[in-house]
Amino acid sequence: MKYNKYAFAIMLILIFVLTSALSFADGWRYKKKYEITITNLTRGQVFSPPIVIAHESKFNLFTLGEPASDELAALAEDGDTGPLEALVESRYSSVVVDGMILPGKSKSVVLEIGKRSRLRLISVAGMLVTTNDAFFAARDIWFLGKRNVIVEAEAYDAGSERNSEECAYIPGPPCGNGGVRDTDGSEGYVHIHAGIHGIGSEGVDPAMHDWRNPVAKMEIQRIYH
Repeated sequence: MKYNKYAFAIMLILIFVLTSALSFADGWRYKKKYEITITNLTRGQVFSPPIVIAHESKFNLFTLGEPASDELAALAEDGDTGPLEALVESRYSSVVVDGMILPGKSKSVVLEIGKRSRLRLISVAGMLVTTNDAFFAARDIWFLGKRNVIVEAEAYDAGSERNSEECAYIPGPPCGNGGVRDTDGSEGYVHIHAGIHGIGSEGVDPAMHDWRNPVAKMEIQRIYH
């Protein structure tokens, strides 16, 4: 009788361990992975490490004609993705590209979401670092399906800083002054960026740092292995 009780107890333990292991394995198995490749199409603007966010329709990175959020302003003025990461971490999935993207170059990042997740949209954003508050963005990309998705992105002005084009307020090369902001005379709303015009007293040469839209290309591809 005791032997039967012990055997039964051991069998229950084995079933529990096996079930837990299978559940853990299923958790990995049911993660969907997407590779997002971002290409810098400009001649002379470096991109700060872009952030990729998987979300549902309630999330809004920005609205044209309305003020930028503090989180978006941090990215547009200094390339700081931290506030946006903190904003979305409890509800959505996000990942930041490892390092800056130089003109004409591409970098890829892998985004993972649960297979049963209701996240159906992707938004991508990064700063054009030789500006006061320019950023590129592609919003609300529907990424479901087996084929690749390719979209282009324009450059926007966060409207949170004056476009002085003064090196004292620009983090990117040749200036290198991050964390300093010139907010007097800012537009106060997000709009299509007008580019670089050489109005600053030093440093930002439109022949090198100006651009024409689109400034970036994104390719989203499902990973099946």
